[in-house]
Amino acid sequence: MSTDPYDQYNAVASELAATSSTTIGTMFGMPCLKHNGKAFAGFHQGQMAFKLTTPQHSEALAIPGAHLFDPSERGRPMKEWVAVPAEYASQWMALARAAYEYVGR
Repeated sequence: MSTDPYDQYNAVASELAATSSTTIGTMFGMPCLKHNGKAFAGFHQGQMAFKLTTPQHSEALAIPGAHLFDPSERGRPMKEWVAVPAEYASQWMALARAAYEYVGR
């Protein structure tokens, strides 16, 4: 598997699109994944961001380097969204599935 973060995002996107009702689109100009028109994950500046609820939200924030996602970079993070660095791309699929389930409720 490639170590390029964008390739790793594309691998997650491709698998989810093939195995669920996930569609691939854009949000805030970044590539994202959607379920029933609602974004649940995206790729931004070499990391992947996920819309999560507890307990996955807390678990994701505990990953070293993870933080609340602030796409504007103006100190206004999106409280439900957690950005996870590419060093932890091995966890991206599980987080994407949790985010998919969350927006599907």
